[in-house]
Amino acid sequence: MQLDSRQLAAFAAVLREGSFDAAARTLHLTPSAVSQRIKGLEERLGRVLIRRGSPCLATEAGESLQRHAQQLQLLEAQALASFGLGGAAPRARGDAVATPLPLAVAVNADSLATWFMPALAALRESHDVCMDLHVEDQDHSSELLRQGRVLAAVSAEPVPVQGCRVRPLGRMRYLAVASPAFMRRFFPEGLSDAALARAPCNVFNQKDQLQARFLRRLSRRRLAPPQHRVPGTHGFIHAAVQGLGWGMNPDVLVAPLLDSGELVELAPGQSLDVALYWQHWSLEAQVLRALTTAVVSAAEGALRPLSSPSSEG
Repeated sequence: MQLDSRQLAAFAAVLREGSFDAAARTLHLTPSAVSQRIKGLEERLGRVLIRRGSPCLATEAGESLQRHAQQLQLLEAQALASFGLGGAAPRARGDAVATPLPLAVAVNADSLATWFMPALAALRESHDVCMDLHVEDQDHSSELLRQGRVLAAVSAEPVPVQGCRVRPLGRMRYLAVASPAFMRRFFPEGLSDAALARAPCNVFNQKDQLQARFLRRLSRRRLAPPQHRVPGTHGFIHAAVQGLGWGMNPDVLVAPLLDSGELVELAPGQSLDVALYWQHWSLEAQVLRALTTAVVSAAEGALRPLSSPSSEG
């Protein structure tokens, strides 16, 4: 069975943009035309591929097709690159390309706020691409690879997802910090189990386990302090400065605040390192190789070394 490339393009655009209307705008079609192409694809395959909603999401059947559609798009761009065409083709500074190649990548918020963006800037210097960034916890980003929603991810998972390759990036160091006023209020006599169970902590979202992991280092008891959900790297730091709670923050971001005295360490001398890996599809596409080179280079300059061999799934 041969699939219609226009139907596949419409399918990929709906999932990438999140709605039929947005996909229609990017494809320069009417929403009705996009809907008809999706309907035709679903009828041809005999499966519902998209859950209509806000946003539109792939069904279980649609997830494997989503990965296939993105891979075809990447390989098509690679073929055009051999003729000096398309977003996958290297270009001289200042050259313009009509349709940039969309690249969907998952990255954790702290990496995005620290070392990851220079990698994208380096890639953009040589390849005309549009980044579709999915902010996801490093412990869960590999799931987006399995679903076919992204072609690469910054992940805490060292074992490659099936059909992917993995490269070690390095270790991001986290420090437990709070405001001096918070420390005086909740820990006037030090870090006892009772005080740790009572003192509120900040968490990024329900997936964030860094605070819980640090608590396990400080106490043998299973502690469950009150939690504030603060879904933003810089807001997370500001919450600690304002005394909302204590939290684990990248050392490079809180170093100036520790120097100024606006923040202090909860347990001086103790830190938590998170190992990060780069997982990406096993495709011989030039733009994917360039993205990987840029990401690994940026990580080498910002993260602590992590000794681990590369592998493929």
